[in-house]
Amino acid sequence: MKKIGYYGHPPYSVINRFRRELNQGLIDLDVDLDSPDSKIVPETYCQIITNILNNAMHLRNELSLVIASVGEEKCDAGRFAAAILKDLGFTVIETRNKGILTPRKLNIATSTLPLKEKVVKIMDTVNTGRKESYTQCKPTLGFWGVPPHDLSILEHFPDSTHVYGWTRCVEAGRPSDLQLEMYVEPGVPTIFFSQAFCAKEQLAKYLAEKHGGLYIDAHGEVTNSTIAKVEAFIKLG
Repeated sequence: MKKIGYYGHPPYSVINRFRRELNQGLIDLDVDLDSPDSKIVPETYCQIITNILNNAMHLRNELSLVIASVGEEKCDAGRFAAAILKDLGFTVIETRNKGILTPRKLNIATSTLPLKEKVVKIMDTVNTGRKESYTQCKPTLGFWGVPPHDLSILEHFPDSTHVYGWTRCVEAGRPSDLQLEMYVEPGVPTIFFSQAFCAKEQLAKYLAEKHGGLYIDAHGEVTNSTIAKVEAFIKLG
């Protein structure tokens, strides 16, 4: 059965409309689906965009269309990926998500769930539009950034870690809100993460220096050296 591919944060209304009209399931092309290398992008390139193109090419015969975020809520690379997929013959629905007028109240980003589970559940709200209620906590640590390609890095954070950055914006329903993306809670030791070769590296490094946090980036799988930096910062924090 065909599926609808999507990446970034298309408006839920668009995702839901095509899901109803086509009666098809969804697949998030951003994540690591262990697809073979399509050789479309350079070797030293953002891993998330690489995932999108590799997954789309690998699943080509299974995808009825691709709903692509191409606005400020994603990046120019997301817009370029949409153009490439169109040129390769995919049916692409381009979306730009300005976000809802009033931000949703945070529930997952500030909960006691393990950090990896927090991030996965937040990203699931992109296509489900639903949230359960979770026990809240005061933060002892912050994780700022986008969902990592290698989610295993999140397993090294305490459950009392709050989520900031673009991932927090997703839960709030405002993925292109730069002011919210730059927010971190004063006094909370925070790790600022970015995928290597992503434009958000600029923001992550700047904010880490501004707030006395730790800036890290990763390309592909997370190395032991990166994990050691995270664990050392957590202990010192």
